[in-house]
Amino acid sequence: MTFHSRLSTVACILAIVIIGGFFLSVPRVRDVDDIQPSVSAVPASTTPLVSLSDSYRKGVHTITGLVTAPNACTNASAEAALTETARILLNVSMPEDIGPCLQVPTNVPFTTSVTAPADAPIDVRVNGVAASTTTS
Repeated sequence: MTFHSRLSTVACILAIVIIGGFFLSVPRVRDVDDIQPSVSAVPASTTPLVSLSDSYRKGVHTITGLVTAPNACTNASAEAALTETARILLNVSMPEDIGPCLQVPTNVPFTTSVTAPADAPIDVRVNGVAASTTTS
């Protein structure tokens, strides 16, 4: 056996091992489908966290705060209204982000104003869900 034929044989064996290893290590479509349900089964935090600061002046509450959003691409808007029971209902809206964005929780600012009594308690909802609040 000559040197060139031995070299060709070794090169073919190495190529077969590398190609075979590649095919064995690449995930198959059916493997990815098996993974998806377990990833979506992880429960997300259902209670949004909101940090509030309420400033009262001349009958008007100015409410500023931060809401924890799933990513930095999310925007927040707030509306406040006085209920019949003399409570302030603060509705924070965060539309669902449809574009690609790094999923890292981020504090998103918001501000709103409402005319209400000085001692009116504040109830907070984020996208219609009652939120946990802290005051600063």
